[in-house]
Amino acid sequence: MKKCIYCKTSIEEESVVDVCERCGIGVWGDKMFKAIKESMEKARDSGDLNQGSVSESWQANRNHLSKKAF
Repeated sequence: MKKCIYCKTSIEEESVVDVCERCGIGVWGDKMFKAIKESMEKARDSGDLNQGSVSESWQANRNHLSKKAF
């Protein structure tokens, strides 16, 4: 199981956020935390929530540009 980044309590492995419900509401408020979770769940369900995709895309683009320069 994952742990909340604030209080270290256990959270579900499938959770799209790395904070527990109590800490999420404490940090962002009830409405905002629900909106954040819903948005991230929709992104996950549509395949847009991929960990590491930014760094991997950046590295691939960098390698592609390096090959063109020489």
